[in-house]
Amino acid sequence: MSTAVHHLSCATMCPAAARVPGLMPRRLVTHCLLVEQPDGLTLVDTGFGTADVADPRRLGRAFTAVVGARFDPSETAVAQVAALGFAPSDVRRIAVTHLDLDHAGGLGDFPNAEVHVHADELSAVRRPTLRERSRYIAPQWAHGPSWVEHRPTPGESWFGFSEVSAIDDGLVLVPLAGHTRGHSGVGVRRPDGTWLLHAGDAYFFHGEKEQPATCPPALRAFQRLIAVDNRARLENQRRLRSLHVDHGDDVTVFCAHDEAELAALHARVGTRLTEG
Repeated sequence: MSTAVHHLSCATMCPAAARVPGLMPRRLVTHCLLVEQPDGLTLVDTGFGTADVADPRRLGRAFTAVVGARFDPSETAVAQVAALGFAPSDVRRIAVTHLDLDHAGGLGDFPNAEVHVHADELSAVRRPTLRERSRYIAPQWAHGPSWVEHRPTPGESWFGFSEVSAIDDGLVLVPLAGHTRGHSGVGVRRPDGTWLLHAGDAYFFHGEKEQPATCPPALRAFQRLIAVDNRARLENQRRLRSLHVDHGDDVTVFCAHDEAELAALHARVGTRLTEG
């Protein structure tokens, strides 16, 4: 179980489509977690890394222009780990929801950490289809991470989600395929015994976990466009809505990019929140 959980935003994006009111949220964050455990630290996702900030061209001009990426060295996970008084070597493991370029950029800043990932996601990285190639940036893991592949575990269930895989005590990988081939959520047991579920990019807007679901039109279209399996993505959104409604007292569900969800977990927007 965690002894403390820090909520971080490790990238900021201001999409061009947001210039038209109502089409897209004005700002997207990249919500990451730093989990303190008795044996060290675990990161959940990493946002942009120091190499991305130093040379944004490696992410591609199209990506940086469309999403309006802001490259701030102080937002990198490694800078925020240092600001909390830790060393990069204190990060023992990283759990990634998936390996899209805005989630995996910081892997190289923690070269000695194990990287826990769904086996199907690692397969997509190693043998991408033509459609998948543009979303993965090989230099982000050129240091040769110590990959830990997680495969579905029949019989293991977590709040009705089957085939979950344990990462460590109080840390589970929850399959949520659709956005990418091996996309997953990461469940983190809080110090008080309740759970956080980092749902990654299973959805992008807080209204999508409510019933009825709502989402700005451009953001809805964007999700559909980039999903490798849109039917699976929509089915997992339905399951997350049920989780939020039926188990909201036990599990706090949030996605990677919704600023309102991060703000709800913060004392105020832009202030780091530590639970525990």
